[in-house]
Order: sequence, then C-alpha cells, then structure tokens
Amino acid sequence: MQLSRFLCIIGLAFSNVAPAGAEQMPHWVTTWSASVQGPYPIGNPSAQPDLRFAFPVPEQGAHDQTIRLMVRPSLWGKEARLRLSNAFGTRPVTFDGVYAGLQQTGSVLVPGSNRPVTFSGKPSVTVAPGEWIWSDPVALPFVRHEADPDLLGRRLAVSLHVQGDSGPMTWHAKALTTSYLTAPGAGAQGATNGVLGFPFSTASWYFLDAVDMASPPDTNLIVAFGDSITDGTSSTLNGDDRWPDVLLQRLHAQGIRKIAIANAGIGGNQVVGPPEYSPQKPFPGGPAALARLDRDLLGLSGVTAVIWLEGINDFSKNGNASTEAVIDGMKRGVARIRAKFPAVRIIGATVTTALGSTGAGHGDAGQDAKRKALNDFIRDGGLFDGVADFDRATLDPATGQMKAEFVPESTTGGPGEKLHPNRAGYQAMASMIDLGALIGRPVAAK
Repeated sequence: MQLSRFLCIIGLAFSNVAPAGAEQMPHWVTTWSASVQGPYPIGNPSAQPDLRFAFPVPEQGAHDQTIRLMVRPSLWGKEARLRLSNAFGTRPVTFDGVYAGLQQTGSVLVPGSNRPVTFSGKPSVTVAPGEWIWSDPVALPFVRHEADPDLLGRRLAVSLHVQGDSGPMTWHAKALTTSYLTAPGAGAQGATNGVLGFPFSTASWYFLDAVDMASPPDTNLIVAFGDSITDGTSSTLNGDDRWPDVLLQRLHAQGIRKIAIANAGIGGNQVVGPPEYSPQKPFPGGPAALARLDRDLLGLSGVTAVIWLEGINDFSKNGNASTEAVIDGMKRGVARIRAKFPAVRIIGATVTTALGSTGAGHGDAGQDAKRKALNDFIRDGGLFDGVADFDRATLDPATGQMKAEFVPESTTGGPGEKLHPNRAGYQAMASMIDLGALIGRPVAAK
C-alpha cells in the first residue's frame, strides 16, 4: 500500500514536468477588438465610401472576394491569433487565403511580412451562423521582441478570402480606419502585395472581431466597453484619437509598455435595449450591452480592467429606458464581469451631456435629468472600483451642454451635434482617468 502511494506521488510529480524541449503555451492577451453587429449594412458607420460596387447586393454579402482589414494592435507579440465571427450571418461562411502581415501604406504590405493563417492546421475554415472561431497561432517575423516599441501605431493587415457568397455579413460599422476590398469575383488575393488588387476602400471591419498576441504573463488588458463615444464618433479618421487611444498614449508616456486596450464600443449601443436582436431583426446600435457581454468582454483574453461608459442611448427617444433600469443593468453586468474575472478592476465612467443636441432622439431636458441621476449613482453608488468623470471633463456648467471647443467634429470637419466630443474632447476625457486604478499600483504624474 505504501509502495503504491509512493509510486502514485512520483507519477503525479512527473506528470507536472514538461518533457525536454516542449514549448509552453503562449499567454494570450487581446490587443485589438471590434465588437460585431449586423448584418451589413445595418449600423452607424462614419465617413463610409459608397460600397455599391464592392457589395452590389447587401443580402448576398461578399462574393468570391478578398477583404484586407487594417487593425492597430495596442501591443505586439511574436505570435498572433485571429477570431473570425459569423455571429449575425444566416448561412455558413467559408474563409481561405487568410494572411496576416504588416501594412506599409494603403493596401500595400511590407515586403516579406505576410504570413498564411491556418485553422486546426488547415488553410480554410467554415464558420456556422451564430458562431465564431480562433485561428492557429501565426508567427510574426517582423516583431523583434514582445512589446516592440518600434511597432507602436503600426497596423496589422489581415486578409480574408470569402469563398462563394457570404450571405449577410457580420461587421463592425464604425471602424474610423480605412481598409480595402477587391472587386467581387476577384478570388483569393491575400498573398499579394496589394499594389493593384484592392480598388475599393471601406471605413468598416468585416468578420474579424479580435486579435490576440502572445504576451508576458504580467500584461494588463483594459477593455473600454460602451457606445459611440467609446467607438470614437467625431474623432479623426485614421487618427487613432478616440479616448481609449489617448489613454494608451498616456500609459506609454509613463513608460508602461506591457499594457493593451481593447475597444468594445458600438455606435448607438444601449445597456438594456433593444429587447430583441437578430439577423432578421437588427438594430443600428447592435445588441444590448448585456446581450453581447459574453462575446465582447468576457470572451476576450487576459482582461484585468474595464472602463464602462454607457447610458445616453438608453435615455434617448429610441431607448426611453428608466434610470432604474439602466442602473439595474449595470449591476447585473458588473456581477457577471466579476464572476468571470475575480481580480478585475472596474471603472465606471460618468455619462457626458447631450443637452441641446441635434442628434436624432437626443437633446431634451428629460434625457438630461436621467443622465444626471445615473451619474450620481456611478459616482456614489459603490458599484465601481473607481470613477472616470468624463462628464466633468466635457461639461460647460453655464449651459449644461458640451463645451463649445469640443463640438466641431474631427472626422469630416462638420459642425458637430453636441453629443459626440471631437479630438480635443476625447483628450480631455482620457485625462480624467486614474492610471493607477487601472494597473493596480500608483503611477507618478508626468
């Protein structure tokens, strides 16, 4: 009996020792995300080119064509993996000719950077309606080391070839980043350098909703969860100056490099509405925050902190929710986040003013009264580990409206609508965030 117990202990000990030469699994951290909605063209894109020649029949979707998506990881690693989503499709979509490389300019790639991506060792994958799938790890030879500072701000080019017709496309409408499309019927072009093969451009992302990088185990991931003000409406096209982008710049300025931020905003999103969302019954603002929480936040890799900014759309004429309903929704959402990530730090962001807005369904005094009541709860309700007072950063106390210098929009140079801050407004918002609360240690001011 004693000999058997001794052998059992020895066996258990050796079972926990990796064989010589065995590689450890990477520590994955989501360093880019785009919360999906759909199907195309339902959504709220900004600065979108005319896509009728690229996607002539929206219900048919992409037709034997390649989509080259430009995404900016907030942290780079020597290996990456991609998540492809057919969450709001109605038929299986088959992808092949999937590649990942480094953008040089436009649709053109840095020579030698492009690498094929596989799925369970195969060059193609079929994603069923309502499903999503992770790729195998793909080596990125142009990354010299983890958190390579020379790659900060550079874009990863992810090319996807859609076999046949995709049907209704799962997408993220408001990319505020230019990506590229081949003509329908052009076939698999992901391996090409992109000089002539991608005649069409788009300001949206399709099918790709997350990129993970192999990262050091002590890397922090902040998820910015919210609506269009997190998605970046009125920020600069291709300027990467949404408030989560500016927050990342602040962290880097402090010398904090092992940090990633995933943007999980959707323009028009609500905390508790709409009550029903499907490919047959879509809504421009995407599924409710509570309905998309599992995929867009809990399904990301390496989450250590969350900043949640939402509520203004719930109080619009389209939402018309009560303050109590939104508070209850936030309580339920926070409980689910803590259950999945017990050590997570959750920051509540106060909701910025829309008083006097010319945006559809926004701007009246009733909406503003609900917003103020929600902000009182966010500041004093004890639900959150900290508060980012975006309201204080953007409010003109004399008028109750957004500060005048934050109103003219930065995307196309329009006058703005007193709902979405511009580049200057997003900078002011990001300045209100306590960096130490996000990373769990004091950060000296610089």
